[in-house]
Amino acid sequence: MIENFSRSLESLLGAEYTSAVCRARAALTGESEQALVTIAREPVEFYPDSFAAHQQALMEQVGRQLCPPAQAVSAEPGAPTDSFAAAQHNAPAPLSALGCFRLGEDGRLYFAGKSEHYHIPLGHGFPGYALLDKARALGIPNATHNNTRGYITRLLERRLIAAANGLPMDKPLPQPLLQARQPGVLNRVLNLETGSLAVEAALKMMLSRFDTLDGSAPVYAGRIPVFLVMADNDGGVTAGYHGTTVLAQMLRGLWPSLAEKCKNALRVEPVAINDPESFRSAMERWNMPPYKTAGFCHELIMMNYSGTRLDQAYLTGAYRLCRETDTPVLCDEIQSSAWYDTLFLFRKYGLQPDFVSIGKGFPGGLYPASRLLVSGAFDCLSQFGALVTNGQEELASLAYLVTMEFVSHNGVHIEAVGKTYHDALRQLAARHPTLCSGAEGDGHMSALCFHQVPDAAAFAARMNREFCVDISAQTYKANCRPVALTKLPLLVTEPMVGKLIAWMEQCLSEMEG
Repeated sequence: MIENFSRSLESLLGAEYTSAVCRARAALTGESEQALVTIAREPVEFYPDSFAAHQQALMEQVGRQLCPPAQAVSAEPGAPTDSFAAAQHNAPAPLSALGCFRLGEDGRLYFAGKSEHYHIPLGHGFPGYALLDKARALGIPNATHNNTRGYITRLLERRLIAAANGLPMDKPLPQPLLQARQPGVLNRVLNLETGSLAVEAALKMMLSRFDTLDGSAPVYAGRIPVFLVMADNDGGVTAGYHGTTVLAQMLRGLWPSLAEKCKNALRVEPVAINDPESFRSAMERWNMPPYKTAGFCHELIMMNYSGTRLDQAYLTGAYRLCRETDTPVLCDEIQSSAWYDTLFLFRKYGLQPDFVSIGKGFPGGLYPASRLLVSGAFDCLSQFGALVTNGQEELASLAYLVTMEFVSHNGVHIEAVGKTYHDALRQLAARHPTLCSGAEGDGHMSALCFHQVPDAAAFAARMNREFCVDISAQTYKANCRPVALTKLPLLVTEPMVGKLIAWMEQCLSEMEG
């Protein structure tokens, strides 16, 4: 059961800060300081009973026509690129949204089965985010600059490092932790805007050991850096997804002719999924001159490759070899972070990465705001090596804190519902063996696997069109098990899971019939 609780800005951010904000606002505008203090102290319920009950009621109305179609609205074509125009669907485009649901331009109610592509863990219009409205009322600005990081952003940095190290988030960080310079100890935060930029920053820190920004002598001068990534089923590098910058796209096989031309400057090489021997062989091969492994980059659940989950034992062994060969590890949690009781999935694996990229879910879809958690051992870039102008936004940091507060109070619910859903998806696949081959992923972030591409595509299309459940089929990669991808909001309850599975059951039965 989801726990409702209340927080004020004062209780979340501290009385000293909110008092200072109220004094500053009063001095700036002439408003009553006491009236501003009242706003700072006014509690906000994070998940009121009325909101929870309405979510359950809306689940019963998914697929229904709740208002007339907005035909004139849907007639607006925009001015997209060709690829975006080809992929556009106006019917489910949002007119309004609440919690796990959105009302489309066709007037029907849709269930956000992918959390709007992984970035609204707390749904639309989450009540706890009303604290951001109160922050605006106090005049707390969003925009600031890299040299004037605000208090909320600095507080968030501390709490992220505490959570990443399994420490209480409401306590000061131990000085030995902050001063540590050994690999695998996360104690730095870079505030960025998108997941692509967070990954790019990690890649630049890895590359700076081979070629520095300022021309000074790098640690591995003269060696050719080699990035290890997860292999696809054909032994190529197309399985992962680490962003949309050119370098990150090269990690997944895009720009192949450019990558070929760059092989005397850097290489991207695959290691087989969950294959310890493949990893050991790669480390032996690519740590011989003129080469040196620059980094191992991986996700924990590969939602762009059938929802494949990497094994804990495999990663434990891989991390050990990386440490022995001075190879930094990037654990890319852009998609998985904020969806677990520990906030980070790598904590459940017991891993100690050198870089962790996070984003999407933490700011709740309100802001583009990513973060890179960094080990002090690799804190080697100048400020201008990785900054972005808008990376330090205060209200974006507040959205992070609200999300983290909800997850920290509802870990038991999150874990229980995630397990219920994944188990139910596996059982569903077992009941339909002619179509389905199993389930992959983990918890809310799970995929229903199919034998054939046309069946996965037909299932996703029917679920979207006939049941108004937003899921997608991943069928565009060669020699990759076709799947229907889901990522349920954390507000989903076990009765809602039961309803969703029943719709899937009906869809599969109709396809078989």
